[in-house]
Amino acid sequence: MDQSTSNRSKIINDNNNNSASDHGTQNETILLLLPGLPNHLADRCLSSLPPALLFSVCHSWRRLLYSPSFPPFFSLYALLFNNNKPSHNNNNYYSFNSSMEFFCFDPISSTWNPLPAPPQNPPLRLLYRHPSFLSRKLPVQSLGVRNNLILIAATTPHFLPALASPLAFNPQSNTWFFGPQLSIPRRWCAMGSVGGVVYVASGVGAHYRGDVARSMEKWDLKSDREDWKWEKKAQLKDGRFSREAVEAVGFKGNLCMVNLKGNGAKDGAIYNVELDKWKEMPEGMHAGWNGPAASTMNEEELYVVNEGKGRLSKYDADHDRWDEVIELAELKGAEQITAARGRVCAVCENGERIMVVDVLASPARAWLVNPPRGFQVVAVHVLPRMCKQD
Repeated sequence: MDQSTSNRSKIINDNNNNSASDHGTQNETILLLLPGLPNHLADRCLSSLPPALLFSVCHSWRRLLYSPSFPPFFSLYALLFNNNKPSHNNNNYYSFNSSMEFFCFDPISSTWNPLPAPPQNPPLRLLYRHPSFLSRKLPVQSLGVRNNLILIAATTPHFLPALASPLAFNPQSNTWFFGPQLSIPRRWCAMGSVGGVVYVASGVGAHYRGDVARSMEKWDLKSDREDWKWEKKAQLKDGRFSREAVEAVGFKGNLCMVNLKGNGAKDGAIYNVELDKWKEMPEGMHAGWNGPAASTMNEEELYVVNEGKGRLSKYDADHDRWDEVIELAELKGAEQITAARGRVCAVCENGERIMVVDVLASPARAWLVNPPRGFQVVAVHVLPRMCKQD
């Protein structure tokens, strides 16, 4: 997701304009990646080169870059709302067509590519905007866990939980799959992951229930698929976390979360996954949690965007404080963030832009990525690039 990759669109166009006469020689070139070396050794040599270089040199290296056997580079995955696709008709609202679509931004070619269509049995009906509540966005909750994009919770046109089981996409196999069925399908929940284990807490099912609002369950993706299940864990002390869809952020073996978004008064809680116990959030962490938050892939660094000030900060656990990384006007009103590979990516400007911040640079630098025309960004995640089939 480097800013310099945006200049490579000319390379893409130039290569796409090659004549059909190159087709036969291309297949021959693919058979030999480096003259004088067998391909398994050539793979090892080429894997140490920057992906952008492999992409720009020749077709055979480009094909290798996207092959299942080659170490993947990371890309930006997005849940997008199609502004041009009507989700209902005026005569019958419940003849519903989901306007939610799934795309991957390739940072090497600077192009958006659609994911394969998710399974439609049962039909995927995710309500993001309702004609009676145009100013209100209904949450579609998703995670990136163990290199999978996972949909956890959403709302149907009947205002019911949309997912009885998590729906996941694996970029390496280019396939969708379902997780184990939730004991109580829900929406407006707190969801997150620690160490490859997905946690869902609180929320609302078909109707509000106190036991559901206090509940916590986990799904271990590391276990064998035939052993997948949701396991009940220690309950919350009350149902205050069912008021709004919130992220439970994995950080140093804990799940950290607040029950409301924005700068208003809120409650914070921390769940220790090893001890299966809840505790109060430290005062400094709670005071600075004023917007969307995310941790890095190793769950050792925690970031938050103050959506009122547009300030990205990093949590210092030793001193229980938030240290400013960068403040940008474009980050004001940020709705969701993800952090990985030295970048923090934020959905901002009402879903019209994605702000990417290089937090490893000193000082931090930032640039914007535009979604495909006619789409609004709902959420973003960083995962390995999709494989391209021959």
